[in-house]
Amino acid sequence: MKFLKSLRDLRKKRRLHTSLILDFFWFNLALWLLVIATIAAVAIDFSLTSGNYTEMSTDMKMSASDYVSGARSEKSVRLLLEAGGWLEKLDEDRRVVAVEGVKKDDLRAYTESQLIALLGNSESQPYYYSAATIEDGGEARYLLLKLPREKVAIDVYPSESYFLMYFNNRIIIYLILWIALLLFLIFIYSYWVARRIRKPLNKLSYGLGRMIEGDYSTRISIEAEKEFTQIRDAFNYMADMIERTTLEKRRAEESKQRLIVDLSHDLKTPITSIQGYAQALHEGRVDDPERQKRYLNYIHQKSGRVSLLIQHMLDLLKLDSPDYVVKAERREIGEFLREVVADAYGEIERRDFELVVAIPDTGTYAVFDPEPLTRVIHNLLSNALQHNPPGTRLRIGLCDAGDRVEIVVADNGRGIPKELWGTIFDPFVRGDPSRSAEGGTGLGLSIAMRITEKMGGTIRLSGDEEEKTIFTITLRK
Repeated sequence: MKFLKSLRDLRKKRRLHTSLILDFFWFNLALWLLVIATIAAVAIDFSLTSGNYTEMSTDMKMSASDYVSGARSEKSVRLLLEAGGWLEKLDEDRRVVAVEGVKKDDLRAYTESQLIALLGNSESQPYYYSAATIEDGGEARYLLLKLPREKVAIDVYPSESYFLMYFNNRIIIYLILWIALLLFLIFIYSYWVARRIRKPLNKLSYGLGRMIEGDYSTRISIEAEKEFTQIRDAFNYMADMIERTTLEKRRAEESKQRLIVDLSHDLKTPITSIQGYAQALHEGRVDDPERQKRYLNYIHQKSGRVSLLIQHMLDLLKLDSPDYVVKAERREIGEFLREVVADAYGEIERRDFELVVAIPDTGTYAVFDPEPLTRVIHNLLSNALQHNPPGTRLRIGLCDAGDRVEIVVADNGRGIPKELWGTIFDPFVRGDPSRSAEGGTGLGLSIAMRITEKMGGTIRLSGDEEEKTIFTITLRK
């Protein structure tokens, strides 16, 4: 398993052209091995066959006259019989009167024309024939030699070379077999190369098909060469981005719908009150000057709330626009924070809050834009002053956190329910679950978060037993 895993890892590091070169090398190696094996087989077969014929042509006599008494040798007779041949003695009427060896045909007599035809040794004959006359042989007058044609020695065919005979009979078989093996080898090589490319492409095609059908959670796994792994990583990254974008788009759409519903709700309540008070005044149903003055005051307050809500909505939309640019630069932030606190000190004192300021005297620098950051801190201070009772301790701090600077606005007041911590920076979410019409617009923290992010920072909400609400703004140095 480890060996196979190491091979797969090695393949993933290789480029496709390297793998194709290796495949071509192995194909050529197999091709040369096939050629060598074929040549070796032909050479061995040729050597064995020619060796047999050489022995026969050297020691075995192929003419019947060599086997007549006085000319014959016992070795020639033995080799003839071992090669499957035999000798027949014929009388004057060409009848077989004696056989030396094992007779393999049923001929017991020959006509003159038949014997002449057989001695012609045509290629269609199964046996080679040779005849000689026997002098003083008694009853036998002719000696007939018979030998299977495949055992016939080279000397029988003086007009042809042995190699030509061998080529005509055997080499074509080897050639056909070699061509068949070559075609098979080409098929295996083509299939292997096509599979090397087709397999990852099929996986990629499947993944694209799933993406087209809307399944953006599709991811593909390809164990192949470097080019294919790069395509795999690019595809998975693209799928991840599309899935994330689709999810964000869906959330934005849901947020937009919720925003419209909340805005309609928050606008409807004060506008309904304004219409009611204005209608009562218009119809003259309020004669008491004091009540008229109170109704006009209600109309003024409600219209101011509507105006503030619309202004906050415009600010929020402006912050979401890519055209909105924050001029964030590296500045000294300690003195800036003291000025912001000094501007809000009158309201803090009027509401009888205990103020704790923890800003170091040493110069502390951060990347920010003073105007929008002032608005962020004012929003946090305003929330603390509006939603907590008199006597609440309000802490404003600044600390160096390595490559970051942290601004802390904390209080020990009522706190925000923990179930709202995850959504408190969404539009129209209030720390007061009752959504009291007398509360804020529910957009202040959303605007604060957008401004902080535009400056490259973050804002988060936390709390503990001593300080139930802690807003921490983190800025780059």
